[in-house]
Amino acid sequence: QVQLVESGGGLVQAGGSLRLSCASSLRTLNRHTMGWFRQAPGKEREFVAAITWSGTSTFYADSVKGRFTISRENAKNTMYLQMNSLKPEDTAVYYCAIDHREFYSGSLSFETIGSWGQGTQVTVSS
Repeated sequence: QVQLVESGGGLVQAGGSLRLSCASSLRTLNRHTMGWFRQAPGKEREFVAAITWSGTSTFYADSVKGRFTISRENAKNTMYLQMNSLKPEDTAVYYCAIDHREFYSGSLSFETIGSWGQGTQVTVSS
C-alpha cells in the first residue's frame, strides 16, 4: 500500500485561497496519474482534479474549473492543489489519490485508484 500524506487544509473565508499538498515515498510516483477527490458531509466522494504522470495533461470537475489548479513536482514526490476563490460549497474533506496503472495518460476513476490519503479538512466560511 502506497502511503500518501495530505497537508494544507484549514479554515478560510469565502473568496480566499488554500494550497493542498500530497507527498509520497513511492519511488515510482512519477509514473502514475494522481489527483484529488473530496467528500462533503452527507454526500458521496467526488472527483476534483487529476494530473497525468508527465504533468502534461490536467483534468478538472466543472465545479472547480477556473478556480483550482493541480500541479506536481516529481523531483519532490509531491502534488499540489491550489484553490482560489473558495466558496462555502467547497467545504469538504479532500483526499489525495493515485492511479495504480503506470504511464496511463488519462484522468482518474474510482475503479483504478490504487491508494488514498487520509484526507485533510477544508472549511470555507461565508
